[in-house]
Amino acid sequence: MHLPGTLDSWVSRWRRNGSASSGRPATTAAEGCRLRGAERAELERLWREMSEKKRRTSAIQEMGMERDVLNRCTAWWVK
Repeated sequence: MHLPGTLDSWVSRWRRNGSASSGRPATTAAEGCRLRGAERAELERLWREMSEKKRRTSAIQEMGMERDVLNRCTAWWVK
């Protein structure tokens, strides 16, 4: 399942239709796969941004687990 506003859904729609917004199918597979320089740069920027977001999310989750462990240890020590 693809959420309508996600990059994955836009890529899937582009592969089916030839672009993320038009209903025009790509004429050939080779023409449908070509990216202009600006499009390629934007795609690379989005991939870097997504990678950074995943890294930050992972770090936040890890800090939350460490906090929970410290809270449990403190509660155990106080008893």
